[in-house]
Amino acid sequence: MIIPKLDYYDMGPGVTAFSTTRHGGCSTGSYAEFNINRYCGDSEACIRKNREALCLLLGISDDRLLMPHQVHLTKTARIDEALLSLSEEKRREALEGYDALMTDLRGVCIGVSTADCIPILLYDEAHHAICAIHAGWRGTVARIAEKALAEMKATYGTRPCDLKTQIGPGIHLDSFEVGDEVYEAFAQAGFDMTAISIKKEKWHIDLPECNHQQLIAAGLEPHNIRVSPVCTFHQSADYFSARRLGINSGRIFTGIIVESTTWSQPSSLYGLSG
Repeated sequence: MIIPKLDYYDMGPGVTAFSTTRHGGCSTGSYAEFNINRYCGDSEACIRKNREALCLLLGISDDRLLMPHQVHLTKTARIDEALLSLSEEKRREALEGYDALMTDLRGVCIGVSTADCIPILLYDEAHHAICAIHAGWRGTVARIAEKALAEMKATYGTRPCDLKTQIGPGIHLDSFEVGDEVYEAFAQAGFDMTAISIKKEKWHIDLPECNHQQLIAAGLEPHNIRVSPVCTFHQSADYFSARRLGINSGRIFTGIIVESTTWSQPSSLYGLSG
């Protein structure tokens, strides 16, 4: 029996929030061990076994574990009962081209896949609505976090002051070396470059801080924003990193579910920021 090794985040009673690590699955090679992303080249047999193990741990059926096929844009998909009623093939088609998911359904785990990009989880305590966001550098420049929050406000009535947020494991400032064109994209998008970048031989960008700034600007309370200390590039033995392992490697799954089970979570493994 395989048991995924997860990092858990405390986002409130009745909420299970987590990021997968590389451990506790059956995938091999650069996908070892735990990968559930179907779009990176891993075998379908291993993906299904890993999904089964995660669903068992969360106490849900496979049709209640959802992730989009991400394309580095800013669209958010709403998960409702109509979407859940679709066949597996139709659900995959419906989630093609989205980089964020949101729902107010209980017992449904939504999440995003990353391997250096930044995953963000939002929980609206007042409306019991959740959101999972994939913020690569392109999505960050295009302010996907702000746009997903706007979608939650329009759909559920979410207020920034009611949100608890977790920024998950991703590449950090020291490791994220970029070309001048990427630096200029952030500068032209209006980011405070003195706060999010440093110049070594090349420019380095702080993606977690970029998204942290967006959330603060959107009205979230600083004490409700937590940031993982994990740099995927430096800790690639435990977390997937495309820059370390290549694009044909596994992906971290960062997910959130409201009232999935009543079991007691292990202690949280993340650091606090903000």
